[in-house]
Amino acid sequence: MYLGVPIRMETLVITPQNSLVNQSIRAREREEPLNGDGFGVAWYQPEVDRCPALFRSITPAWSNRNLLHIARVTRSGCILAHVRAASSTHTVTENNCHPFVHGPFAFMHNGDVGGFQHMRRALLAELSDDSFGMIEGNTDSEHLFALFVDRFNKGPDMEPLEGMATAIEEAINQIVRHSLGAPGDHTCTLNIAVTDGRHAVAVRFNNAQAEEAESLYYHTGQQYVCSGDVCRMVAPEAGKGAVIVSSEPLSDDHGWMKVPGNHMVLINERMDATTRRISTETKRP
Repeated sequence: MYLGVPIRMETLVITPQNSLVNQSIRAREREEPLNGDGFGVAWYQPEVDRCPALFRSITPAWSNRNLLHIARVTRSGCILAHVRAASSTHTVTENNCHPFVHGPFAFMHNGDVGGFQHMRRALLAELSDDSFGMIEGNTDSEHLFALFVDRFNKGPDMEPLEGMATAIEEAINQIVRHSLGAPGDHTCTLNIAVTDGRHAVAVRFNNAQAEEAESLYYHTGQQYVCSGDVCRMVAPEAGKGAVIVSSEPLSDDHGWMKVPGNHMVLINERMDATTRRISTETKRP
């Protein structure tokens, strides 16, 4: 996920030595390095529409020529990109590819919700009609997104970033409560990125062992530039800072910070990033 001055999409997705396309072939920090079950990109053009554009496909990111052409000419100040490794219980369809979008929000998730198949009906019963109707696939990720939208829409009036952070924490609590009450594995691994195009929240979470959560890093306060396939953060001009959140660092320069387990990163319109511990239930009811 990128927030900052508009840049070409390819400088995140294609160009870097550890770009998203390369992570789809050889992820460095996953037990399974291949992520070939589709991909997706969401990006914002606020001068045209406050809701994000979306391009998804079930083809591997490394072989999709449409992605290469779109990324070469598309510029945006807010970009989310995801490569997918489908679990055995979820089908490989375009509706199941991340990111998911609804209204002004774009959302993506790495990990698994323990006991999802046992809790799915109960989760759907708790959703409003609007959030229920937004679900098109069968992934735990999209159901989690629907919970977030539901909690955000039902929440009290507050500053947008705080409202997003509150809604995602409530959605995580809701998921964990259901998981702890379901038979079998109760581990919820929830690495999440959600944005409205101006603010963003990123989460690294595991309710069993915090530091066993999927890897997540962020880099802030710099301008991101590429020369060939070497990309780095450089000192920005006034008003040209940026924030990148990624499963793995995209460059070798200093400044990449690992998100602590069971914490969220809150990013405001000034590109300031702060971390906050997530308060959630860990005991079985």
